[in-house]
Amino acid sequence: MLVSKQNKDLIRYTFELSFFLDLPPRMISSKERAKYRDIEDRIARVTDSKRTSIDLYRHTKGVHATRETRMEVVAWMAICKFGCRLEGGFVRDWIVGHYSYPPANTVTNSHDWIEYNDKNKRLPSIIKEIIPSDLDCHLPSYRYFDIEKFQDELHKYGIICTVVPDKWRYVILFDEHEPTGPFTMDLIEPHIALTQDRIDFDVNNLSVEKDYTHELGMRIDITQRPYSIDLETIIDNIQNKRFQVLRPRDSRLDERIDKMINIRGWKKIDQELSVIPQPHQKHYKVLAPLDPDTILYKDIKSQMSKAIQNIKILSIEEIRNPHLEEMYEDMKNLIKKECPGGNPKEHLLFHGTSGDGIEGIAENGFDDRYYMGGHYGKKF
Repeated sequence: MLVSKQNKDLIRYTFELSFFLDLPPRMISSKERAKYRDIEDRIARVTDSKRTSIDLYRHTKGVHATRETRMEVVAWMAICKFGCRLEGGFVRDWIVGHYSYPPANTVTNSHDWIEYNDKNKRLPSIIKEIIPSDLDCHLPSYRYFDIEKFQDELHKYGIICTVVPDKWRYVILFDEHEPTGPFTMDLIEPHIALTQDRIDFDVNNLSVEKDYTHELGMRIDITQRPYSIDLETIIDNIQNKRFQVLRPRDSRLDERIDKMINIRGWKKIDQELSVIPQPHQKHYKVLAPLDPDTILYKDIKSQMSKAIQNIKILSIEEIRNPHLEEMYEDMKNLIKKECPGGNPKEHLLFHGTSGDGIEGIAENGFDDRYYMGGHYGKKF
């Protein structure tokens, strides 16, 4: 972590990295697949482009049609006919977790599930208690998305919706008057998707795509060190209602954590990570700005203010340098072996340097030749 002046190439990484962020869909490991056949069945229902019109109609109007099967048909249409990618809560709660919680008074009061919490009271959402609540899809970047044609295709299966355009997305309300209950969908513009490179929880990192009928993808690759969170771990966490925080906490993230714990009954894994995507292949590092609203920013600011009177903090950036991280982790593991209880007593330190020094540290790490008097930094 460095406290520095604005760097000329700050944030440039966002667009350079955007095409290298996600992890292609893959199958669950052969050792685990036998336990998760039902997951693969639900993946296929929203990604298999060979589903027939009769099959789709059966899941929207047949005797066994439910709110969830109607959501699957809408997701299938967006993915298989319009090239979208599905991710977020529906993949977590329904496809992987198979969780469903509609209140008992579904038929008489399902309209009460809808709320309008935005400033202008125009964007619909589903109350937090309903699971699964919505569909999150990213629009394709390689083709034009015709929202009216999308509505027409759904109308063939008796699915009626209301579209509300927003600045960077379409918000769509489905089945407002259906007895199975309403749900919403966010269709997110591709240029916004490029900037969403900080994932809140590990269990929200999954996605599905057209004709990957047995596979799950990751929005951000968190399988490599130092994170080392693989697909099977995420699935296990979802099925046991656990989640791990992957970015610095702020007020908005605290609300999402509270919702997961106190409304949905999940348990937070104690270790919280700050995941930054891999650098572009042309670079060794990424500098990611830390939002002033995050707890980490406020802690650093508080500690710096105690250490240096009248300090003015212009910005705080997190560093992602996989090569240095790997060397650091290897050295820490070696030290662990020599420590009582395997505790290397790791500490965070402040280190002051020049602008050129900041660039060099972020790129190449600390240079032992410049240590003076044995002072490595100030503990905080």
